[in-house]
Amino acid sequence: MSSTQETSDRTIDWPRGHDRTDPDDREPYPGDLTPTRKESFQSVVDELEKWEATEGSVRIETASQHYVDRPNIPHQHDKPDDVGVAAYFRREGEAADQEFAVSCDCWETQRENARAIALWARRQRLAERCGVQTAADTVETARLPPAGEDAIAAPPASSDDGLDEEPHKILEISSDASDDIVRAVARRKAADVHPDSDAPDVEEYKRIQKTKKAMLGR
Repeated sequence: MSSTQETSDRTIDWPRGHDRTDPDDREPYPGDLTPTRKESFQSVVDELEKWEATEGSVRIETASQHYVDRPNIPHQHDKPDDVGVAAYFRREGEAADQEFAVSCDCWETQRENARAIALWARRQRLAERCGVQTAADTVETARLPPAGEDAIAAPPASSDDGLDEEPHKILEISSDASDDIVRAVARRKAADVHPDSDAPDVEEYKRIQKTKKAMLGR
């Protein structure tokens, strides 16, 4: 069902088929971090249960030790090298042996990654309430593959900077655009997909940030 990654503290149970972020690529979460660490993790459980996760089925995994009386909350003073957060759950109306998972490890701390998962779950629930449909069913995306099924690896990036096309084409500007134009266009595009925007897209947000750095480093 899942894969494991060794850390200096303990082993994290990471969902099989979910990509991992290179620690060097992790960034500070650019959104609202008003909730405390405890509130951020508890909100993962609350939001998933509102999104029809079976009550009591949500299990949060991190590389930290968790409190005995609060098994979904990692110890406050643990500072593991692996800051990833994974949430496993079952959904109402689904087979009892069918497990789902969402995960995040692209931000710098466990608190930030937990916050991102909670906001993601909230947006999926609100989108479904509004009748919004996407190209890929969100529930199917979270469904873990059968134990005997190999995970499908993502295709490698086509350039050394990890971008899938030339930076200026991503920003839709000329290749010799001034630094001020690069910053202004990148800021506008990033705002549209910001993690706290109405249409968040974390991967696209990070892609835009990489693009800006690539162009400013010409």
